[in-house]
Amino acid sequence: MSLEIIILAIVILILFAIINLAVGVSNDAVNFLNSAIGSKVAPIYVIMITACLGILVGVTFSSGMMEVARKGIFHPEFFTMPELIIIFLGVMMSGVVLIDLFNTYSLPTSTTVQIVFGLLGSAVSVSAIKVARLHEGISSLSHYINTNKAMVIIMGILLSVVIAFFFGAVIQFVSRLIFTFDFEKRMKSYGAIWGGIALSVIVYFILVKGAKGTSFMTDETVAWIRANTLNIISGIFVISAIVLQIMIFLKVNILKPIVLIGTFALAMAFAANDLMNFIGVPIAGYHSYKAALLTENPLTVSMKMMAAEVPTSTYLLLIAGAIMVITLWFSNKAKGVTETSLNLGRQEEGVEMFESITLSRVIVRLFIDFFNTCRTFVPVPLRKWINNRFDLTHYHANIDTENRPSFDLLRASVNLMVASAIISYATSKKLPLSTTYITFMVAMGTSFADHAWGRESAVYRVSGVLTVIGGWFMTALLAFTMSAVVAAILYYTKAPGIFLLIGLSGVIIWKQHHKFNERKKGTDQTKVFNLTKITDIQESISTTFEHISYLLCEIRQSLDISLEALFNQNAYALRVESNKSKRFQKWANIVVANVFKSMRLLQKERVDLSYKYGQTIRALQKLADGHRDIVMRAYMHVSNHHKGLLDVQIEELKAVKEILHDILFDCEKTFSRRHSNRIAAVIEKNNNLKNLASKLHKLQMDRIREEESKTRLSILFYAIIGNAIMISKENLKLLKIFDETFGKENNAFEFDIE
Repeated sequence: MSLEIIILAIVILILFAIINLAVGVSNDAVNFLNSAIGSKVAPIYVIMITACLGILVGVTFSSGMMEVARKGIFHPEFFTMPELIIIFLGVMMSGVVLIDLFNTYSLPTSTTVQIVFGLLGSAVSVSAIKVARLHEGISSLSHYINTNKAMVIIMGILLSVVIAFFFGAVIQFVSRLIFTFDFEKRMKSYGAIWGGIALSVIVYFILVKGAKGTSFMTDETVAWIRANTLNIISGIFVISAIVLQIMIFLKVNILKPIVLIGTFALAMAFAANDLMNFIGVPIAGYHSYKAALLTENPLTVSMKMMAAEVPTSTYLLLIAGAIMVITLWFSNKAKGVTETSLNLGRQEEGVEMFESITLSRVIVRLFIDFFNTCRTFVPVPLRKWINNRFDLTHYHANIDTENRPSFDLLRASVNLMVASAIISYATSKKLPLSTTYITFMVAMGTSFADHAWGRESAVYRVSGVLTVIGGWFMTALLAFTMSAVVAAILYYTKAPGIFLLIGLSGVIIWKQHHKFNERKKGTDQTKVFNLTKITDIQESISTTFEHISYLLCEIRQSLDISLEALFNQNAYALRVESNKSKRFQKWANIVVANVFKSMRLLQKERVDLSYKYGQTIRALQKLADGHRDIVMRAYMHVSNHHKGLLDVQIEELKAVKEILHDILFDCEKTFSRRHSNRIAAVIEKNNNLKNLASKLHKLQMDRIREEESKTRLSILFYAIIGNAIMISKENLKLLKIFDETFGKENNAFEFDIE
């Protein structure tokens, strides 16, 4: 590899560093935004400003070169400068694609794990090539790779996951026993003591993380802080408790400043610690290039000088901080990752992001059996006392529906306090950890202790947590594999390989961006079906019909596409629509849940209408089932490469499709515009569809007798017509309910829905 190619590689490393900053912040923002946004401690702009200030302060503390990038995973003295550049390029190219993949699916992962395993994969790949070229034994790989350090990092990270969940659950359980969900009253009595403990932990966390790597604290100062930990924490506790007691006297909610200070602290720690995950490798590459140029043979000299510490320029850190701040404000993917964490930890039931899996059901069953067994050993009075302390009545009563957060300020402050304590302790003991893993698992532990994972939501929440944890293991595996492959390609192809991989990375990132937009569109559509803010019965009923209108629109469009794809034997289009069927089922279930909410309101006002909601629920479920059956039958028929429909069958089904399209369209407009002028036309079209179905039945029977239509074609043909009639019938039922609810005269139209 020539010096010209090396310079090109350095430029590419810098470019990927910028991209990696944006990609990494989008994923890691959940670490410090989760508690503040979930508890709605302040307006979003206040939370963002607090986090941004923490980031800008944190980057100035990151004055030291990241040890892992220089010598944590491999021994630089066994590599030349071009080989190090190849290792670093492998890490960056694979890392950007990998983290962006997790961002696309809104899954929080660890940039620390990605960088560790990426470096390990790249270094092993290049080392193996060197060993093979020098005809050394496989055991000589240990000379190149710092295996002991790598294993310590891996075990430390895995252990932190268990510890974070356990302590998050225990501290939250104790805190809730003390304060209950009606914590405002009890804060007056001993809130200052509790808040003093929280602030002392958080402020000490700032000192410990800030001391590590900052330029204005000498080694003696850092050593003094660690030697006087107990005195420092005690002093902070006393001062904090006094200040908080004064604030309580002035009727200030002391949990708000605690959560905001904690958000600042974690944002600062993120910037001070994880910043080097994004730019440490490119900077290491640049310094290796500069160090090699000072020697007589820059392309062949051993890079043992990289074992020494090389400070990072402050202006580079500030530029990196500015990029992180901009990304934090404008990244949609950062919002998506944060929403995933909030969804898994929210206090109330609602639309779940994850489907249940067998393992989650087994885990929930085991926990239920375990707690049922433990309950037999707990005295009844104690059980009643604990249940009273976890009574959610006050949580619902004290917060209005429209502004209800995912969880309250007490849990938010526990999240920040426990995460800060674990990270502080690990940092003071020089133990490796992942801030993402700790903050996420603490949040899951506190939500578990807070009874947020009830019987109706537990399997879905556990599935989500298992998905995220599984993604963490996949991060390690994929980072190692992808980096190893990329490094090997670069080693043998040099410049052509660089351009090829840049192009491939660009295509993958573009496709992932397109995929994210599709997922976001689906998520935004799901949010349309949300009645959490509806408290008026008339508005509730009206909004329910608007939601039904939107659902009918989506079903109509999907059926049109699916049937045309069946006629044209387009398996790809049918696969896309079959994937949507789950979404429609989910939307139908959400509307059904909203119907139940309306029924609760209705019980207080108009009991005579309640029977209609039962009919509405059945109709919605059958509509979704009918759509799914048509689409899945069509998809399976085409994907299994069965013979296509006969031309005459296609023409007949097109006539069915047109009538069904018109029925769905008229019903959709009736519900959205709340006007009954289309009902008569729908009744007539339904009759036309039934008459057409009878006619087509006779024609199909003739084809069967003459053996023109094979069995599979006949089954498909009758299934489509049967589902079309069923969908039309269910629409008539909905129209009847609509007319009785909004018609100027009840039963204004005669309905034949037999």
